[in-house]
Amino acid sequence: MTGAEKLLPEATLGRMTLYLRALEVLRAAGQPTVSSEVLAAAAGVNSAILRKDLSLLGTFGTRGVGYRVEVLAESISTTLGLEHGWCVAILGAGNLGRALTGYAGFQEGGFRVGAVFDVAESVVGRRLGNLTVRPVAELAAVTSQLGLNMAILAVPGSAAQELCDLVVAAGITNILSFAPVLLQVPEGVQVRKVDMARELQILAYHAAFGAGPGD
Repeated sequence: MTGAEKLLPEATLGRMTLYLRALEVLRAAGQPTVSSEVLAAAAGVNSAILRKDLSLLGTFGTRGVGYRVEVLAESISTTLGLEHGWCVAILGAGNLGRALTGYAGFQEGGFRVGAVFDVAESVVGRRLGNLTVRPVAELAAVTSQLGLNMAILAVPGSAAQELCDLVVAAGITNILSFAPVLLQVPEGVQVRKVDMARELQILAYHAAFGAGPGD
């Protein structure tokens, strides 16, 4: 992004992914421009917040015309780093790992699953789509060969730290974890945690008290 050394606020970063998703739908439909009101509605946010967020990327909107869909989508993609060609390693070929391997949204979002690993001999060698499950012991050897630069941990909490350490040792510094534990990583390693139980607990609270998350 322009002035990339300035990190976006976490909340803004999250909304950027929503804007991009909405823009991709508009682009696929062949719509050349979009107003801030329409884009905000498609992303589920307030139009004033959208304009403030997009102002952090530069000047894109034209009064009376709106935003050019193609230009804005490309700018947000660049800001999110999607032009780097992310190649994902999935660790864990259980139910979650298999589901993630076949998830079409990765390709649509700019990510490619390059390899799947597991520790169980009974699973290694199985075909998952166009990939063959590899033993975790091969991770370090094939990371550079396959261009792996991101990892997803789809493993139980008891195995997560050990496998995280192997991922870091292999030179992968971007990790998404589904394990319900706090991972310890060296400085410079980025870890994002998907805690589905936490999200369900928050949803249960809103359901119990009749309030929506945005209320």
